[in-house]
Amino acid sequence: MNLQSKPERLIRRLSMPAMIAGLLSSLSGTGVQAASAVITGNGGWLFPAWESLSKVDNTGTARNIALVRELQQQLQREHIGLVVLVVPMKAPFYAQRLPADHPLSVAVMQRYDHLQNDLAQAGLTTLNIKPILQRTEQGKQTAFYRADYHWTAWSAENTADATAQLITEHYRLRSDPGGGAVLGQWFDRRAFGDLASNFLPAIKRKAIGRDIYTVRHQAENDLLIDDAPAPVQVIGNSFVQPYLGFTQKLSNALDRPVALTWNPGDVGPWATLLQYLESADFAEHKPQVIVWQFNEGQFHLGPDATANWNAKGVTSLSQWHQRIKKALP
Repeated sequence: MNLQSKPERLIRRLSMPAMIAGLLSSLSGTGVQAASAVITGNGGWLFPAWESLSKVDNTGTARNIALVRELQQQLQREHIGLVVLVVPMKAPFYAQRLPADHPLSVAVMQRYDHLQNDLAQAGLTTLNIKPILQRTEQGKQTAFYRADYHWTAWSAENTADATAQLITEHYRLRSDPGGGAVLGQWFDRRAFGDLASNFLPAIKRKAIGRDIYTVRHQAENDLLIDDAPAPVQVIGNSFVQPYLGFTQKLSNALDRPVALTWNPGDVGPWATLLQYLESADFAEHKPQVIVWQFNEGQFHLGPDATANWNAKGVTSLSQWHQRIKKALP
């Protein structure tokens, strides 16, 4: 498998502290203070307070769908397919676990379904992840970590399986099978979730307690970079980082190399996409399919969301169009 997070093609294997650092950096421009950044729900379930439980920005969402649609058309001219993955927001998925003084609006509850419909209406190839997460929720298996911002490795892998099926149905990969990732064995580790460890005082953090993170050992043959061109390229944030296994599972399911470009959430999906399209890797080895991952709670934020992305992650709309046109002439 071919994993890359920067143009220099280095593997970034995130430990829990690194995951937490990425989340902290994502809040640096939002004005969210640690004391008010977490909503404590029933059973010690924690939710990020920077994702609105009441407001929906339909105008921003419509604008961004148009930008993604335009990108899809430009990629098609290069014979590159695009799959759009939007990870559902944690709070609507566990609405029953929210405290009574933090109710969800009907608009937020319905937003993901509306977004999926709007993406399909725009002619975009997308995957409805919500039912996948609902099926993931079985016994000890949860869709999201209790005191963490992220989905679980089970959710990541189940979504990767469904993504592989979607790619197989919509795109005929020209490369022969072979070179897929070998999956390591599952193991458990106990750790404080990032929402608990960074945004709760010690006494509350102790009361919430640690979560069990069930993840895979990294297979030995994935510790080295494979320079074979990958027919599928994943672009996203920490939800698709190697620690949680999305890309490894996608590679395993497709039985082909899959490359990855990802950044912490504060960089944003737009700058991360540009990072890849402007890289030497893209210029030299264009993929057959790009899988572009977003988060529902931030989908309405465009390239120019100065209050949400870090300085390097912000691009004006005119610059966005210019840079895309240059990368995809």
